[in-house]
Amino acid sequence: MDPFSKMKEAAREGWATFVPFELMTGLVAPLLVRFAGVQPNSRVLDVGCGTGVVAVTAARLGATVTGVDLTPALLTRAKENAAVAAVTIEFQEGDVEDLPCGDASFDFVLSQFGHMFGPRPQIAVGEMLRVLRPGGTIAFSTWPPDLFIGRVFAVLGKYGPPPPEGSVSPVLWGDPRVVRERLGAAVKDLVFDHAGITFPALSPAHARLFYETNAGPVKNLVESLADDADRLAEFRDELEELISQYFHDNVVRQDFLMTRATKR
Repeated sequence: MDPFSKMKEAAREGWATFVPFELMTGLVAPLLVRFAGVQPNSRVLDVGCGTGVVAVTAARLGATVTGVDLTPALLTRAKENAAVAAVTIEFQEGDVEDLPCGDASFDFVLSQFGHMFGPRPQIAVGEMLRVLRPGGTIAFSTWPPDLFIGRVFAVLGKYGPPPPEGSVSPVLWGDPRVVRERLGAAVKDLVFDHAGITFPALSPAHARLFYETNAGPVKNLVESLADDADRLAEFRDELEELISQYFHDNVVRQDFLMTRATKR
């Protein structure tokens, strides 16, 4: 198995425990849908749809929605969420670097903390723009490198194995300068905005344990350090100290960037 396929297989398995995060990501899904300007009867693709929080939100507005994700367990949950909400959504297993969709199939291509995990950003953005019609809107939410989640990924990189050559950190998608470069001349009317999530936790230690149990990259790293007790303890201490910097009144604040642009 080549390094990228191996990386994606680990992600497919690691993110299977992400379902509890929908209580948090569901709160900000309407922000992205509203920021994008999704309209009734429009065709919407949710890339890296996870448990379907953005897809269901858009479908409840009357859009025709397709959701694509790498992890079957999350797609199962997304289908359950759509059924409870009484909306019809087409969910497909797929990779942001090889979307199972035709050219110019959608009016809106959205991604909430999803497409950023495609290891080769130019391939990912090329696919997202390929399936978007000219004049359509691409919009996504991402984690800036200098804020909490971005700093968590820096800690993960310090303790984990190096990624495959040619892959880049997902949090670079949270830097407007990088986003401008990656979208380039293929888009116009590029707009940025900022928002935040408050994640409830009784203490930094509670938050750390939740991330270890449910966040794929953290879970995978903890499992990889299982035979190195000292290194694992060091990682946990550093992660907990970082969490404490954003912890106040039993919540952890997680700020993010939203990007919107029109395909030329």
